[in-house]
Amino acid sequence: MASRRDFIKISAIGAGVLAVGAGAFKVIKVLSSSEEIKKLVVDLKRTPTYCEVCFWKCAGWVYKNSEGKIWKITGNDEDQHCNGRFCPRGTGGVGMYYDEDRLKSPLIRVEERGKQVFREATWDEAFELIATKMKDISSKYGPESMALFTHGSGSGYFTTLLKAYGSGNIAEPSYAQCRGPRDEAFFATFGEEAYSPEITDIRDTRCLVLIGSHIGENMHNGQVQEMSDAIDKGAVIITVDPRFSTAAGKARYWLPIKPATDMALLLAWMHEIIYNEYYDKKYVEKYCSGFEQLKAHVKDFTPEWAYGITTIKPDQIRKTAKEMADASPAVIVHPGRHVTWYGDDTQRIRAVAILNALLGSWGRRGGFYRPAKFALASFPIPAFKAPARTWQDIFPGKYPIASSPVSNALIDASVAENNPVYPVKGWFVNGTNLIFTIPNQANTLKAIQNLDLLVAIDTMPMEITGWADVVLPECTYLERYDILRVSPHRKPAIALRMPAAEPMNNTRSAYWIARELSKKLGLSGYFPFEKQEELLDWQLQKAGSSLEEMQRIGVKTFERDADDLYFAEDENVEFSTDSGKIELYSAFFEGAGFDPLPKYVAHEEPAEGFYRLIYGRAPMHTFSRTSNNPNLTDLMDENSVWVNPLVAKEWGLKSDQYIWLKNQDGIITDFSVKVRVTERIRWDSVYIIHGFGHAQKQMKRCFGRGVSDTQLITNVLVDPLMGGTGMRSNFVTFVTEKAEQEVVS
Repeated sequence: MASRRDFIKISAIGAGVLAVGAGAFKVIKVLSSSEEIKKLVVDLKRTPTYCEVCFWKCAGWVYKNSEGKIWKITGNDEDQHCNGRFCPRGTGGVGMYYDEDRLKSPLIRVEERGKQVFREATWDEAFELIATKMKDISSKYGPESMALFTHGSGSGYFTTLLKAYGSGNIAEPSYAQCRGPRDEAFFATFGEEAYSPEITDIRDTRCLVLIGSHIGENMHNGQVQEMSDAIDKGAVIITVDPRFSTAAGKARYWLPIKPATDMALLLAWMHEIIYNEYYDKKYVEKYCSGFEQLKAHVKDFTPEWAYGITTIKPDQIRKTAKEMADASPAVIVHPGRHVTWYGDDTQRIRAVAILNALLGSWGRRGGFYRPAKFALASFPIPAFKAPARTWQDIFPGKYPIASSPVSNALIDASVAENNPVYPVKGWFVNGTNLIFTIPNQANTLKAIQNLDLLVAIDTMPMEITGWADVVLPECTYLERYDILRVSPHRKPAIALRMPAAEPMNNTRSAYWIARELSKKLGLSGYFPFEKQEELLDWQLQKAGSSLEEMQRIGVKTFERDADDLYFAEDENVEFSTDSGKIELYSAFFEGAGFDPLPKYVAHEEPAEGFYRLIYGRAPMHTFSRTSNNPNLTDLMDENSVWVNPLVAKEWGLKSDQYIWLKNQDGIITDFSVKVRVTERIRWDSVYIIHGFGHAQKQMKRCFGRGVSDTQLITNVLVDPLMGGTGMRSNFVTFVTEKAEQEVVS
């Protein structure tokens, strides 16, 4: 078993990257804690922030040198998300500020969409155009025909603006393209979601099962640290993955499962745990309903049955089931984050939730803890008028258990031939590059061409900005105040982000943009504070603090109201489900017309000469958001395609050779990708890191570097329960020569 010190090196690759002014220099030494850094920066001015490079939003300090230039970002020791340590992405956030390719001024398109011909405009000009178009859309189609696609801290401001305008069509792509099946599966089972960050008590776990969760590569900071602690304490790590990931290298068991067969393994584990009476009998009897139906359901799902499907040997299935049982209740079958794989994803994560329930881990030390969240006061604003129509009215009966608007449904509503009940004719896109985020790019582009208005709000000239009518340049998180971070954790806490520098060029904060646009729409009453810091101070005063205090300390942590982090012995718990219990058998799903218990369904296999496309993350990059970051690009500037040696030999491929990938629908990547021949991937699959292959020439560092997995994802298996887009249903083959062609950007 690898030590904690070995595992924590996952994040060391980027931890020493520092930036001074517009240039950058490298520091060889890795600073392992904020204490070491403090010795170097005693004379520097610091301001508090929380990171915007990924959703973990670690709180930290931004240091400026004697010239007043941003120099370094470190972790805040008080923060539960990071414990004083930042990952490579967080430390590299300085690169966002100094990136000379960033958007600098409002832009208005002067030719047809996709031509990338814009003129610079004043903010007032841009707002006038947007407001005029929005009023026109409302008059012709109704305000519900405007939609917002949003991600990040600015979401709240644009959500307020759109609700005030009269539309509730507000989608976070992370719901349908990432975490939605997990949220709905855990809600159906426990009456509660897994939250963000996940409420996994990894630091005290005795057994951690990672089935498609790549801790260390997805760089979820707190979980990396807690897994390192768990390794030191002797925790058993079980990694289920067709690829030998970083986490697999730290595991006692690596199960190189055949892709698309995870459900069979989960059902076989349930069979073993139930029929060997490994399950937590007292817990199941007290807290669960539907056990007898589940027991009958999994009767025939033996390890031998699963072996023929998964290629995992029966003794491995039995051993790992026993390891989980021996650790119970201090065991976690990790719920994952990006879980939209094969179109039956809600049911697959239901199986994960059920397995945790059988092991008694929900609400138990070393399993899942009860989260606490600080309740901030909301300044009174006018009530929102209920929209006359919702997103569910667009395609009646579709995705019946979805609790949030589904991004792909709103996109489909912009395509006339889909016959929506009413059309979506205008989009706001904030902080999300839909061209890379949403699978089936051709459908997204078709929808865009049917719009009357597309507004893109971003810090970088991503692919989506090239298709916009109006581009609004947002300043980076290092240049603005933002909402107070009150994410749930073991203790309630508040974190402040404040500007470390004035906004560069002609960029503005999301709050300012939303407020100024509200004036043009006659909706300024929904933004009563001229400056956001006035609102923050009002909220902090209500919380018993102040803006002045938070500017000094950055993070304020409170004690829990009660000692209830875990269930007390024999505690009576009422779960927020229809039965008030953990529902192993879901009457809710059954009532909606779906299977009340998860079933294995065989998925399509690749044709001869094709291989299943698997994609993932790298610890130094966040999706496609950081591909151009000058600090992080130095750590990884392109992706590669992992190919098993047997396959490479058959095709005559060599490591570092550049090739193109072609999918089952004949789509060939715009750019070439370097081959990595490795035993770390199964022979029936290939693997690439997501976020590369940008065709946007304005991002000079990442243009044409590597390939885009999204470009190859044209076969999308949509989850009928909640609309999640299953993206691991695509297959690729290799192209060693390709005719040169101009890439449209």
